[in-house]
Amino acid sequence: MMPDTKSLKSEQNDCVMPVRSANPIRARSLIRDNLEKQAGCLNLIHSRMPNIKVFSGTSHPDLAQRIVDRLGIDLGKVVTKKFSNLETCVEIGESVRGEDVYIVQSGSGEINDNLMELLIMINACKIASASRVTAVIPCFPYARQDKKDKLPGGEEKDEKAKLAKKNYDWKFRSRAPISAKLVANMLSVAGADHIITMDLHASQIQGFFDIPVDNLYAEPAVLKWIKENIPEWKNSIIVSPDAGGAKRVTSIADRLNVEFALIHKERKKANEVASMVLVGDVKDKIAILVDDMADTCGTIVHAADRLVEAGATKVYAILTHGIFSGPAISRINNACFEAVVVTNTIPQDGHMRDCPKIQCIDVSMMFAEAVRRTHNGESVSYLFSNVPY
Repeated sequence: MMPDTKSLKSEQNDCVMPVRSANPIRARSLIRDNLEKQAGCLNLIHSRMPNIKVFSGTSHPDLAQRIVDRLGIDLGKVVTKKFSNLETCVEIGESVRGEDVYIVQSGSGEINDNLMELLIMINACKIASASRVTAVIPCFPYARQDKKDKLPGGEEKDEKAKLAKKNYDWKFRSRAPISAKLVANMLSVAGADHIITMDLHASQIQGFFDIPVDNLYAEPAVLKWIKENIPEWKNSIIVSPDAGGAKRVTSIADRLNVEFALIHKERKKANEVASMVLVGDVKDKIAILVDDMADTCGTIVHAADRLVEAGATKVYAILTHGIFSGPAISRINNACFEAVVVTNTIPQDGHMRDCPKIQCIDVSMMFAEAVRRTHNGESVSYLFSNVPY
């Protein structure tokens, strides 16, 4: 039963240092009584602080289990099912009233179903009087649809029209959606108070939200893996497979004190690369391709071939989000990679069975530490440059 507001205020008002007394014994007695009252006030306030509950969606239960194991708590009870018409139903199996709730759901697998499940779970916790609901989204869905950069219409049949379209791209106004902004709006409307994610495709997506967003980086874990698993890493060169990743590779190269290179690519259409130009010298060096995600893997496979042609002795690929859709696995198996390293923001067990070149970095400790620090009101900036042990 919650204490009466007036009585709580009166108790808090009583928690002040007593006036000085001429009698030292009396003064000590007053101080002792006052300290006991202060302790009572603090205990009352602490007892009203929300506890923590972590729930898992169906997209990545293994990561959620690793997070709660690290935190030393049990995973919250939740039942998700589908009706005969494929509508998603979520039942939270325990009280969340006044609790600090964290829901772990990654943008992988059946993305639309998993996104809808996340929205329903957030709303279910919010209307069940949860104090705060944080969505832990290791791989943010629709992150690549973050700007209007496509030209209207389909493929041009006429050569003259193709030439005009190529020469006057700047005149076209795209009708492509900004789906990442739509997802941000949906999460906010569902009731999310805070978002924790990793390696957003574009950091500006944080600005799509009116709620706090913590964008963690896989870079500390990547640096640790490189130093522990590539003996000749001091003779390596960090390579970005596209211009958009230049900032990422320069940061890693600076921290390793090695050089970096860049591959400029031009696309014919989505998921199809037309040409690649290497900027930098990779001859007689170990090339380490670094990117935020790999989908069909056409880009990194072409990049690896281009690096070998330029004289690289070995080629590694390190990716945060290993989506590996379509022909990705067969392409990696036939490519010249020593290893393709991904994090477990997306489930990788099946991919690792099908492709022995794929290795996985566990980042559950980073999410667990982010959850712990958020719950305790601590800064998470430590995680931007360190791996918690």
